[in-house]
Parts: sequence; structure tokens; C-alpha cells
Amino acid sequence: METRLAVIGIIVENLEVTDRINHILHDYSNYIVGRMGIPYRQRGISVISVIVDAPADAISALTGKLGMLEGVSAKALYSPEGKA
Repeated sequence: METRLAVIGIIVENLEVTDRINHILHDYSNYIVGRMGIPYRQRGISVISVIVDAPADAISALTGKLGMLEGVSAKALYSPEGKA
């Protein structure tokens, strides 16, 4: 199956769901190339970037599951097709 390279940007305003975020990311760990999380204490939020190499439907499903959590926003930015 063809895969795409993407960066998923996650903004967590409800820090009580971090365990659920980590569980979801663990479920997709075979696709994760790298991950960086930064707590922004002045605003009481966390910002996470996750680089994935996965089929487009898996990226969409992962982003959708994250975005359904209360206080979590998630968006995917895909590499141009054929470039990665």
C-alpha cells in the first residue's frame, strides 16, 4: 500500500486527556517517524507535532480520533504526492 509523509499538528487545551492522546498515538506507533511535544505553560496548553509515514486513510483516521477528544485540535499537513 502506498504511504504518504505528513506532519500532524496537535494543540491540547485540555491536559486531562493526555493519557488518551498517548494511547491513540501508541495504536499508530508503527507509522510514527518522530514526535515532539512542547508544554506552553504560560498558556496552559501543549503543542505536539507528529511525523508519520502512513497510508492516507490511516493518517486521516489518526487525525480524526485525536480531533474528537475534548479540548484537542489536530490537523495534518501532507507532503506533495510523489515527493516522499
